[in-house]
Amino acid sequence: MCADTTDTAPHLDYKSTLNLPKTDFPMRAGLPKREPDWLQRWEEIGVYDQLRKKASRTPFTLHDGPPYANGHLHIGHALNKTIKDMIVRSHQMMGFDARYIPGWDCHGLPIEWKIEEQYRQKGKNKDEVPINDFRAECRKFAAGWVDIQREEFKRLGITGNWADPYLTMDFHAERVIAEEFMKFLMNGTLYQGSKPVMWSPMEQTALAEAEVEYHDKESFTIWVKFKVVAENAFVGDDLGETTRAAIQSIDGAYVVIWTTTPWTIPSNKAVVYGSDISYGLYEITGRPEECWARIGERYLLADSMAADVLGRARLDETMYRRLRDVTAEELSHLRLAHPFSGAEGSAGEWDDIRDFRAADFVTDTEGTGFVHCAPSHGMEEYELYRDLGMLSQVITYNVTDEGMFREGLPFFGGKFILNRKGKEGDANAAVIDKLAEVGGLLARGKIKHSYPHSWRSKAPVIYRNTPQWFAAIDKPVGDGQDMHGTTIRERALTEIDNVNWTPKSGRNRLHSMMEARPDWVLSRQRAWGVPLTCFTKKGALPTDDDFLLRDPAVNQRIVEAFEVEGADAWYEDGAKERFLGNDYNPDDYDQVTDILDVWFDSGSTHAFTLRDRADGTEDGIADVYMEGTDQHRGWFHSSLLQSVGTTGRAPYRNVVTHGFTLDEKGMKMSKSLGNTIVPEKVVQQYGADILRLWVAQTDYTLDQRIGPEILKGVADSYRRLRNTMRYMLGSLSDFSDADRVDPAEMPELERWVLHRLAELDKTVRDGYAKYDFQGVWQAVFTFATVDLSAFYFDIRKDALYCDGDTLQRRAARTVLDLLFHRLTTWLAPVMVFTMEEVWLERFPGADSSVHLQDFPETPLEWRDQELDDKWHAVRSIRKTVTEKLEEKRVEKLIGSSLEASPIVYLGNDIHFWDSAEDAKAYLEEINFADICITSGVKIEIGVPGDEIGVKHGFTFAKAEGEKCARCWKVLPDVGQHRHAGVCGRCNDAIG
Repeated sequence: MCADTTDTAPHLDYKSTLNLPKTDFPMRAGLPKREPDWLQRWEEIGVYDQLRKKASRTPFTLHDGPPYANGHLHIGHALNKTIKDMIVRSHQMMGFDARYIPGWDCHGLPIEWKIEEQYRQKGKNKDEVPINDFRAECRKFAAGWVDIQREEFKRLGITGNWADPYLTMDFHAERVIAEEFMKFLMNGTLYQGSKPVMWSPMEQTALAEAEVEYHDKESFTIWVKFKVVAENAFVGDDLGETTRAAIQSIDGAYVVIWTTTPWTIPSNKAVVYGSDISYGLYEITGRPEECWARIGERYLLADSMAADVLGRARLDETMYRRLRDVTAEELSHLRLAHPFSGAEGSAGEWDDIRDFRAADFVTDTEGTGFVHCAPSHGMEEYELYRDLGMLSQVITYNVTDEGMFREGLPFFGGKFILNRKGKEGDANAAVIDKLAEVGGLLARGKIKHSYPHSWRSKAPVIYRNTPQWFAAIDKPVGDGQDMHGTTIRERALTEIDNVNWTPKSGRNRLHSMMEARPDWVLSRQRAWGVPLTCFTKKGALPTDDDFLLRDPAVNQRIVEAFEVEGADAWYEDGAKERFLGNDYNPDDYDQVTDILDVWFDSGSTHAFTLRDRADGTEDGIADVYMEGTDQHRGWFHSSLLQSVGTTGRAPYRNVVTHGFTLDEKGMKMSKSLGNTIVPEKVVQQYGADILRLWVAQTDYTLDQRIGPEILKGVADSYRRLRNTMRYMLGSLSDFSDADRVDPAEMPELERWVLHRLAELDKTVRDGYAKYDFQGVWQAVFTFATVDLSAFYFDIRKDALYCDGDTLQRRAARTVLDLLFHRLTTWLAPVMVFTMEEVWLERFPGADSSVHLQDFPETPLEWRDQELDDKWHAVRSIRKTVTEKLEEKRVEKLIGSSLEASPIVYLGNDIHFWDSAEDAKAYLEEINFADICITSGVKIEIGVPGDEIGVKHGFTFAKAEGEKCARCWKVLPDVGQHRHAGVCGRCNDAIG
């Protein structure tokens, strides 16, 4: 452009002529104070309800695993509900009708405890309070915590049908839970049995495996002597002389067992051995002063364990000798005496001969090679004698509900296995002392091992034989027709493989549990819950066909009453007569008063939530169940058992699991350690979006870490992204459809950005579909900070600020608009508050919300792999230039890259292009100086000697000319135009 020297315009304030960003969007988020306003706004405009009105959408349902309604939220709750929210929101924005019905588990022991605690403080006795009055207190308590937790969840930005959640204590829910239980009653899988179950003395109820957690516990460990008794040492009349002589030599010897539960010794009924284990007969030849062994005593031991066992008795290898092998044939003819047999004051309690036989579960890698059997307190022993048909001979009832030895048991009556606080009682010590007194003890010690504890009370549990109600998982269901298997176990194992698991390891975990699990213990001896709605025939045995009343008419009367009155109807006076009706004599039947395992409650939620509600699903199956990995033995497990038992199929198509939340050092959170992170505190300090962003940044399928330093890092990432959105908002302040440019008319840099958007669109959709929020976040964040802020925005800032109405500026703003719509919606499922703020800044309105939008469709024709390859090469060359310029800036040769006009040398191996000439032509065409943010650049072919490189080289040179007062480029034509001190481009822009 020729200089206009005849009509020089006055010097302007050139800053006012720039197209600087204009936005009221603040740099500081102020989330803790501002987020509640958006929550209120969403409630006022009914965002969740508006989304339900969108027509012709495929339903997508995430079924909520119910939290327990008895306390404030912890960080695990926040993680869990945020992941669920991201699943629901992302699927909604991908075009589904994504439904989320929050739910709560309202029955069970923890709530009972709270009410009992209140009673104790008032001097009231629970047993003296009418049961339905007590249940009403429990219901009120649960309802109060539902309201509290609902508001805490909403504060985290969780969307859903909060006005109408599902509660397991709702009357309809209690009706359906009872109805689902009665399906087990009617299909023949329900039975009453007396077998060892995990029993909590502190809570005085049976526990399911899902209600048990394992912690280290120090236990007593003892080695006990069972004497081979002479009058029973020759069982069998067809013994040969050699065998008889061999057995004779064992007469009076001791079989030694080892146990970590001394309290089970009074209930011992047998000892078992392994038929393929090598056993020996050992004789004591010497002893130290403090030792329970006696010289001349002989012990039967597994050879692999003999040295260890005798060492425990303080005997070294010089104090005993191995006499000979003892065969399984010889062992099979022996019988034993209990250590307390004949003891003074025993009243003949233990005088019966103990059984002695082989069992598959005996090993010689731990203990002595022999196992003491108390079938009332061990499942393997119970199953062994059940299969032998000998349960009636070996079951004892020595331990009461309170975990105390029954009154009347010699020596030990009234002694507690665990005391009232769940700590070690006096039973173990009493048994050990008595064994020592009667000469039945060889050694004792203590061991620290993993031991089952109640996950509610945190107290140890015991195995105890009690009458309970079970669902048989290996018995044909109903008529035995094959619905993915005839038994509950077969159906469950089949259905596990029809489910998609995230991560895949979840499948193997649940499958192995289902393969090995025992029958399902359904009954609990408590008051607050849904009762086992069944009747038993007086005088009949549990094995009799008429023991259980199975009458559809009786069942119908029960469920109709529950629908109107709730489960309290079962406990009203005259309930038995009411439900049996005129068809049965109430005096002939007993009414079961146990309540159902709360896992049956939550396992049945699919029936009254997915099946029965208008916003449920047509087939009663959820698209997703999502909970912590502990729910493989909990809700995932019980829901599968319950559903296959009544419908033959799983209640879910996808199961997603997350790990546990640890502190920054990877330690489990504990109030005693002071390392707990409370969601409410994080929200108060940072805002819920920071907590949500932490969830998105972590690999939730593994255990996650959180703490002050981690949250600071999350907040920093948030600020960087917020600044990216603020830049776009400012640059789009007056953008309209008239400014749009068709992609075909755009410069290649803009078309490259559209290509990256198309790539990212697939990444985002695939990631959300696979519940990979970390992958989505990393892809979008990297794109926003590396491809956009550090590259594209950096380059186009000059055109956006300084150009007039040029194609380049309009194309850049069109791209910014396309970026805006995608970034805000893609990130809306994660940063629900911030993306709403961003959206409303540009599109204000009474009913406007980003959460009413879908992800924009991104045209496939934007994809251009050749263009991407080309710009990968451009960026590589640019990187060389920018790195060299930074060196010059550090050397203070320049203050800004605009002061430079370097020479770029292109070698033969030039990335994308066939030749250096082609590369040179392209770089000049795209104005490579703009790409490098320099005032000029010269492209040469051939690398200079002092800058030899494989691909390209660089020679520094300062830009020639004057600095433009408006765009700051250093150009030769500055000062030669109408407007003083500016370059030709700026002169034209000013007009």
